[in-house]
Amino acid sequence: MALFAVVAELAEQLAQEAGKLKKRAVMAEAIAKVHSASPESGSESEDSGLLALYLAGTPFAEADSRKLNAGGALLSKALLAVSGASDQALTAAYRRHGDMGAAAFDLLIAAREENAPELTLAEVAEAFAAMAVAKTTAIRAALVEGLLRRATPLEAKYLLKLMLGDMRIGVKQSLVEEAIAAAAGASVEAVRRAVMLEADLGSAVQRAFSGTLPEARMRLFHPLGFMLASPVETPEEAVERFTEKPAKVPVVKTGKPRKDKKAVTVEAANEVMEEAAVPQSFDASADVDAEQFADASPEDVLAKGTQAGGNATLANATDAQGVQAFLEDKYDGMRAQIHCGDSGQPGRVAIYSRNKEDVTESFPELEEAFAQVRADPDADASEGSLIPYSLIFDGEILGWDFEQARALPFAVLGQRIGRKRVSNEWRQQVPVIFMAFDLMCADGELLLELPLRERRNRLEAVVERLVERVASPLVVDERARDSQAVLFAGEQSAGLERLMISPSRLVESAEDIDRAYADARARANEGVMLKAAESIYQPGRRGLAWVKLKRELATLDVVVTGAEFGHGRRAGILSDYTFAVRGDAGELLNVGKAYSGLTDVEIGEMSAWMMEHTLEDQGHFRTVEPLMVLEVAFNNIMRSGRHASGFALRFPRILKIRTDKPVAEIDTVSRVEEVYQSQVDKPVE
Repeated sequence: MALFAVVAELAEQLAQEAGKLKKRAVMAEAIAKVHSASPESGSESEDSGLLALYLAGTPFAEADSRKLNAGGALLSKALLAVSGASDQALTAAYRRHGDMGAAAFDLLIAAREENAPELTLAEVAEAFAAMAVAKTTAIRAALVEGLLRRATPLEAKYLLKLMLGDMRIGVKQSLVEEAIAAAAGASVEAVRRAVMLEADLGSAVQRAFSGTLPEARMRLFHPLGFMLASPVETPEEAVERFTEKPAKVPVVKTGKPRKDKKAVTVEAANEVMEEAAVPQSFDASADVDAEQFADASPEDVLAKGTQAGGNATLANATDAQGVQAFLEDKYDGMRAQIHCGDSGQPGRVAIYSRNKEDVTESFPELEEAFAQVRADPDADASEGSLIPYSLIFDGEILGWDFEQARALPFAVLGQRIGRKRVSNEWRQQVPVIFMAFDLMCADGELLLELPLRERRNRLEAVVERLVERVASPLVVDERARDSQAVLFAGEQSAGLERLMISPSRLVESAEDIDRAYADARARANEGVMLKAAESIYQPGRRGLAWVKLKRELATLDVVVTGAEFGHGRRAGILSDYTFAVRGDAGELLNVGKAYSGLTDVEIGEMSAWMMEHTLEDQGHFRTVEPLMVLEVAFNNIMRSGRHASGFALRFPRILKIRTDKPVAEIDTVSRVEEVYQSQVDKPVE
C-alpha cells in the first residue's frame, strides 16, 4: 500500500523544481511506480489515481460533489491541539510563510521527534470521506487531529495544503494529465478528453493504464472550463484581430549566389514549406533584401514559414468574406454554466460559476425553471417536438427588469450572489434570468469541437424548443420550497420565462462595432463581444478567437491609507492596498482596495516604504502615513456602506504610482459621485 509520504516528498521536490519538463518527468515516474506496485484488483489499485489527484491539489474528483467542510479556523485549532503551540507562535509561523502547511511544519518540527511514515493514501482517502459526511464540526476536527498526530511534519505540511485546496507546488492539473500520459504511454489528448468527459483524474489514471481511455463518456453535473475573451481597446484593434494579413516572409531575390551552403533559394524555401504542409508560400516577387534571409537554414525557413502560415487560412477567408465574427452585447452579470436534462436524473439541475463553484441554491427560480427540461423519448422527432437531453448551456445570470426587458446593474444582482436561502422578497426584488450564448453539450454529445457558427445554430434550435417550457413563478410557497414539487411547479403555473438567448449577428467593420458598442452601453450593458465564427470552444483558454471591447471609466487618483500582508509568494510583503479619496472637509475616506497592477519590484519597494511609514500595526493589517498616491482604474462604481466614502470601486487595479502628484491633488468624493452618476448602468435610486 502506497504511503502518503510519497505525495509529501514528491510535492516538496516539485515545489523546489522550476522546470516544467522535470516536474512532469518526476510525477510520471512516481505514478508509474505506484501503479506497478499495486495489485491488479482491489482498493489498493486506486493508489496511483489518488497520487495524481492529490498532486493536483484536490481531495475528491471534480465530478464528486463531496466537500471536506474544513476551513482555516478548524484546521488551525487542530494544529494547535496537536503541536501544543501557542496562538502567537502559529501567527508568527504563518506570517513567515503566508501558508498554514508550512507553518505546521515549523511547529511540529519544534514540538516532537520525527516519527516514521505510516499513513497510507487509502487511510487519507477514508478520513476525507468521513469528514465529508460528518454531522458536526467536532467530528471533523477529531478526524483532522487524528491525521496530524500520525503524520510526519512533512506529511502534515501537505495534508493541510491539500485540505485547503492549495498545494503551491507549481503544478496545474494539465501538467498532471501530461504526467499520467507519460507514465502510461498514452496520448495527452486522450487523457485530457477522458478527464474533461468524466471529471475524474483518478479514473483517468486507471483508464490510461488499462487502455480504456476511448471508453470515457460524457457525464453531466461537473463544471467544464469556461472559454475566455481577450480585451481590446478599440473597434479597430478588434477588427485587426480577425483580419490581420500574414506578414510577408523575407525571401532571396535572384542575384549573385552565396557560397554559404546554408543559403536558401526561393524555390528551396517553398519546397521546405510544401514538404511540411504549411499553408503559406514565399512570394518570389517580394521586394526584400536577400541579406535578411540569405543565411537561413531549412529549419529557420520552416519556423518562419510556419509562423506566417498560421494565419493564412483566416486571412484568406477574410479576404473573401469580411471579418467573419459574431458580435454580441457583453452583459455585466454572473458568468455561469447550467447542466440539465439528464434522462437518468429527471429534474436535476446544477449551476456552476466561473470559478467552478456550485451556486444552484443561490438561484432557485432558475433551478425550478430548468428542471422542466426532461427528455421525452416517446415524442416524434419528425414533428420537431423532441426535447433534447443532457444539455450544458454557457451564458450569463442576469438580474432582469421584466417590464423594461433589460438587465439590472450588477450592483443589484450582487446582493443575491452567495445567498444560501433566497426568500420570496429577494425573488421579487431582484428577479433573474439566464442569457445563453453558447451550447457546450446536447443529447449527450460534447459540442466543443464544432465551430461557433454550428454551435450557435444548435443553440438557437434548442432555445426555440425550450423557451416557453423553462419558466418558474415569481414567488413560491416557502413552506413547500424544500419539496420536489417546487421543481416541477412550472407544470401547474407557467410563470416567467427564465431562458433567453443573446442576440448575435455577423459584424462588418470597425464603424459597425463602434455603433454596436454605443447601443450596448445605452442598454446598460458593459460593451460588446466579438467571436470568430469558425472558432471551437476551448475550455479554460483566453485566446484571440474571442475578444471583448469594454472601455474603462475615468481613472481616479487616490492615496494609500493601509496595507495587508499577502499570501504565498507575497507572504511577509505588504501587497494589498486600501486607498482613499478626499471628503468635502478634507478628510480621507476609503473607497476601495487593490492588489494588482504593480510589478514585483514595485511591490517590494512599496512594502519597504510602508514598513517605514507604519502608523499602527494591527498584525495582518497596517495603517500607513497617507503619502503614497496611486492612479487606479475600475470597471464601475457602486454605492456601498463598506467604506467611509459611501462608494466602492468594482475590480479596481493600479495603473501607476503617482510620485509626481501631491496628496492635496487626489480626487474627491464629489468626483467619485460624478463618475458614478455618469454610468448608464447604475442602479435606479
